[in-house]
Amino acid sequence: MSDDYDSPWKEVVMHHFPEFMAFYFPQAHAQIDWSLPHVFLDQELAALSADAELGKRLLDKLVSVRKLDGDEQWVLVHLEVQGWRDADFAERMFIYNYRVYDRYRRPVASMALLTDENRHWRPTGFGWQQLGCTMQLDFPIAKMQDYGYVIPDLASQENAFALVSAAHLLAQSTRNDAHRRRIAKWKLTKMLYERDWDRQRIIDLYRVMDWIMYLPPALEQRLRSGIVQLERRSDMTYLSSIERIGMENGIKKGMEQGLQQGLEQGLEQGLEQGQRRGSADLLSLMLRARFGPLSLPVQIMLEDAPADLLNQWAKNFVHADSLDAVFRTE
Repeated sequence: MSDDYDSPWKEVVMHHFPEFMAFYFPQAHAQIDWSLPHVFLDQELAALSADAELGKRLLDKLVSVRKLDGDEQWVLVHLEVQGWRDADFAERMFIYNYRVYDRYRRPVASMALLTDENRHWRPTGFGWQQLGCTMQLDFPIAKMQDYGYVIPDLASQENAFALVSAAHLLAQSTRNDAHRRRIAKWKLTKMLYERDWDRQRIIDLYRVMDWIMYLPPALEQRLRSGIVQLERRSDMTYLSSIERIGMENGIKKGMEQGLQQGLEQGLEQGLEQGQRRGSADLLSLMLRARFGPLSLPVQIMLEDAPADLLNQWAKNFVHADSLDAVFRTE
């Protein structure tokens, strides 16, 4: 199973930023005045981090906040969610930090959530000393692998990111076992239904969980059948929204025989047999393996492309060193 962690993290951090900070960075959260609005500066950060050589990442955010200490000036929180080990990660944190400071001349607090599966990779600083000059950035990190304790104790965890962390960790541990993942996803879904949260919050969090914990179509349908039975025993009816979420997240891509036949028979044979959807899914898997998580526009382009264009992109992929090289049509 090929998992997409990029899009759900972008959504959940934007919608629940105070809870994110409270769960992963409680000391910083305690110093921020949450009665005042916080402002995301994504376009400004994009302009400062446009260099391709700075590398790929799951997510970066720049947020303007005010502190509780009465200081009138606002502070910039530079946040990274990093999903794989990267030897240049600490240097990138340093580069972004000084670029943001250079642009705004305001204090910048950089911090990172590391969601990779390597327990020992924990970069926390970058700098140097030369000829009596010291340059150093030390930044706090939260390591997803340290939050496994929330899984058996989820019933008592009120912060939404306990559930998000559980979904992420369970998705990683069940990557090669779809049946175990279905069971885990079902347990998390039932727990969501049991929460005394408002309807939209539950739907938003299911969207993230559904995105992270992808299931093959047959097992996804089995899960949906369970949800139908669950709703019949309760007063809550979220299934119509959940079905829509499934469509939006691409859970039903490769429905019927597309993905299975595309994987078993290969891209060329899948195209010859009219399995355009299976071919698109296989090409998506190949692109993720070489270039990392795909943006939403690229995913949509793959889903909508005709068979002959998929065939051309597959041929381009053989020698491509970038996504642009894959999608050229000359």
